[in-house]
Amino acid sequence: MIRGIRTHATLLALAVGLMPATAHAATGGGGALYVAQPSVAKVSCVKTCATKKRIQGGSTAKITGQNLGGVVKVVFKGSGQKTAAKTAAVKSHSATAVVVGVPIDAQTGPVLALASGGVQSAPSKPVPILPPPPPETQAQLSPAPGSPSLETATSAARWYVGSRRGILFSYRIDGSSPLDVDVDLIRQSDGTVVQTWHQAQMTPGDVHAVRWDGTINHVVQPEGRYAFRAIVQTGDVAQSSASPDDPNRDAFQLYDHIFPVRGRHNYGGPADRFGAARSGHSHEGQDVLANCGTKLVAAQGGTVKYAAYQSAAGYYIVIHGADGTDNGYMHLAEPSPFRQGDAIYTGQQIGVVGDTGDATACHLHFEIWTAPGWYSGGHVIDPLPELQAWDAVS
Repeated sequence: MIRGIRTHATLLALAVGLMPATAHAATGGGGALYVAQPSVAKVSCVKTCATKKRIQGGSTAKITGQNLGGVVKVVFKGSGQKTAAKTAAVKSHSATAVVVGVPIDAQTGPVLALASGGVQSAPSKPVPILPPPPPETQAQLSPAPGSPSLETATSAARWYVGSRRGILFSYRIDGSSPLDVDVDLIRQSDGTVVQTWHQAQMTPGDVHAVRWDGTINHVVQPEGRYAFRAIVQTGDVAQSSASPDDPNRDAFQLYDHIFPVRGRHNYGGPADRFGAARSGHSHEGQDVLANCGTKLVAAQGGTVKYAAYQSAAGYYIVIHGADGTDNGYMHLAEPSPFRQGDAIYTGQQIGVVGDTGDATACHLHFEIWTAPGWYSGGHVIDPLPELQAWDAVS
């Protein structure tokens, strides 16, 4: 009879979605402690938020719901792939709210709460999570050839127009009094000085810097190799970091796009090409096949024109680029965390590869539309040559 009662109680607990915790022994009469199943109602940002109080990697988030007093961990499930799930320990909790740090690499997707004894909530609705801002890149300063009083550094060996913050050139001078410094940006293909920063009375011993965004008078400059040169005015002598014997010093390669699929991929077969026959229309993009959950980034920075769901395209986002063209990214695994009107930087994550909508395999469907853009006066072009060119360098 006792065995029958236990069986009935166990079935009842499973039927209502609850189970007893086994990690803690009850005081007094012994046995297991009962832990109610937590539920997640809302996830909001409370600290280190992106614009409009939105969650980004590294934010502090508040989760509200029911039965949260026993929650010890929170899982950010991301795209649903096992490798996408990120777990964070709870900082503080009450019966109706917990506070948790969002992992830097957390992705858009459902969130669930884990209580002691293995009891967990049902997954929440997908929570949009923006990528964290990139850390500032500061290269180590090193002495310039023939100029012991000058140290210089450039933050990257390659840089993409539209990336966040710009490429940074840093320098430090020695001496006992402030000096004037000219920093030239040189296009190495023809030796042209495309921009000069004049910095008056710079303090010795401090690190000074200039930053370039890839444009001159708001015009994007051609791809190619560029270099910074610092000239310190010391009376009758000008000391320069540029050296004819070392053309690579403080030089970098400038590109206008980055390849959007950041993982192993291929271009499929004839059915995946631009112009391939489809039911009632032709294929308007190029498919890039990759595992679901593979990171996707913006090939070119710009402004979000559309971000939505469509039965054929699945979750998609269209970005209006700095050069006037539009890029479309379709079949994302989850809704992109970006909204219409948001600024996006080249190389910034916009989502992960999925198979939503009318897709039979995990892939990115990528489109390029000429200015003025996507279904707004532009026309679609074959993106494969561009993709292959970006793929070769990034």
